Amino acid sequence: MRHELKIDDRTLSYLDFGGTGRPLLALHGGLSEAASYAGLATALGDEWRIIAPDQRGHGDSDRTPEYTREGYVGDAVALLEHLDLGTPVPVLGFSLGGTNAYHLAAARPDLVSALINVDCPVEVVPKDGPDFWAFLHHLPYTAPTREELITALGPMGPTYAPALRPEGSGWRLPFHPQDTLATLALAHGDRWDVWLASDCPALLIHGLRSQALSKEQADAMVSRRPGTSYAALDTEHFVPFQDPEGFAKAVHAFLATL
Repeated sequence: MRHELKIDDRTLSYLDFGGTGRPLLALHGGLSEAASYAGLATALGDEWRIIAPDQRGHGDSDRTPEYTREGYVGDAVALLEHLDLGTPVPVLGFSLGGTNAYHLAAARPDLVSALINVDCPVEVVPKDGPDFWAFLHHLPYTAPTREELITALGPMGPTYAPALRPEGSGWRLPFHPQDTLATLALAHGDRWDVWLASDCPALLIHGLRSQALSKEQADAMVSRRPGTSYAALDTEHFVPFQDPEGFAKAVHAFLATL
């Protein structure tokens, strides 16, 4: 079920997949939204109640002038405090959501009982050569009709067709390309201190062919942080989408140990 939370003058939209199980906060990746966890919610069944926000600027949540890490984490804190679940909860995050998840665990250990990082590095350096994200500079955000927007998105059209939303007199993406670029501009850097600042049980789910997280860095993340386990899947970076069954099994197995 979809709900809304007002933070200052902004709306943060979130999905509560319901059930009587223990709550699990799930943070989606960039270019995505909370609904991406519908499959995981089905796979976990009645054991876990997934609560997933559309992070700022994504899905049905309002856009904001800034996309700092503090802003993303502050939204997650506001949501957990609003829900008042009475106990710390496991937090899962993929890619962008993974970064936000381990920052949340470091900043508010009183709210986080366990951490699941899905293919998110702690050390990101600019790479030489073509910019992988260059396509965002030319990606359309809106179009007069749904069909025109699907066509304008080119190869991405079929992927995003189910997520397109009415906007005024036209249709829009579930994210704004410029907001994604603003987030990416602050993504580079060394965050080992943040990764190592929390001590709750953790799982790193790694795509063995990931373009974002090398095997060397993944191994170091596990060995350097006490209480961290590791699950590898034969995917690229987009682990939850390329092997949803393996992803759900890894999550379920870790949650069963808590």
